[in-house]
Amino acid sequence: MKILWEWIQRGYLRIIAPIGDFLVRKRVNPNTITTVGTLCSITAGVIYATGHIMTAGWVLGLTALFDVLDGTVARRTGRSTLFGAFYDSTLDRVADGAVLGGLAIFFARNHLHHLIPSWAGTPMVGVTLLGIIGTFLTSYTRARAESLGIDAKVGIMQRPERVTLLSAPQAFFGLVFNGWVLIGIVLLLSITAWITAIQRIAFVYHATKDLPPEQLELMRSTPRYTPDQSQVTIAGDGRPRKTLGGAAPR
Repeated sequence: MKILWEWIQRGYLRIIAPIGDFLVRKRVNPNTITTVGTLCSITAGVIYATGHIMTAGWVLGLTALFDVLDGTVARRTGRSTLFGAFYDSTLDRVADGAVLGGLAIFFARNHLHHLIPSWAGTPMVGVTLLGIIGTFLTSYTRARAESLGIDAKVGIMQRPERVTLLSAPQAFFGLVFNGWVLIGIVLLLSITAWITAIQRIAFVYHATKDLPPEQLELMRSTPRYTPDQSQVTIAGDGRPRKTLGGAAPR
């Protein structure tokens, strides 16, 4: 499966290479590309909510294009920045929420459009909401681990696979088999999102359980940059205190 996915990725990169070359020549800001990709995701979420599943799949497919191009253009134009990485990660969460939220509305409105089995609407709303929580947990656990200096990029479902599953099958097949393909994909994504979050929690647990207390304390108290040197933060004991030198302990 991994070999197949890598083969698909290489083929996709070859296809979009001319677009990347064009954007590099025009010196397009990578953050602009990220923003446009997120707008495509939000648009796809709205279209999903209205029940036009095949159209939404094609629109969401553009997100995968922009997800690759923003990083490519940033690297090739020497415009990779910490803010760019932060901005990209933040808008990814907006995109995930918009798409899955749109699907939740689609399932909730099944009593009006009757595009999937009548009994499946309400249960699938619950499944989709669990998928949203699991997807956000997947991202949060990795980000929180990285704040401790741990690379927790583990798990069975990363964002590229998630976007692909939410776009390609719908773009080509829509609600084929009375919507069972879509139902199966949402179930798969929700389950694998929670499995991935749990895998990352377990990974961090095993990475830290045998560390000496002094190293754990160092990881917890590593200063974090804050732009305002007089910013007041809340200490662990609940008392306010000022940060010094622009760093706030966390």
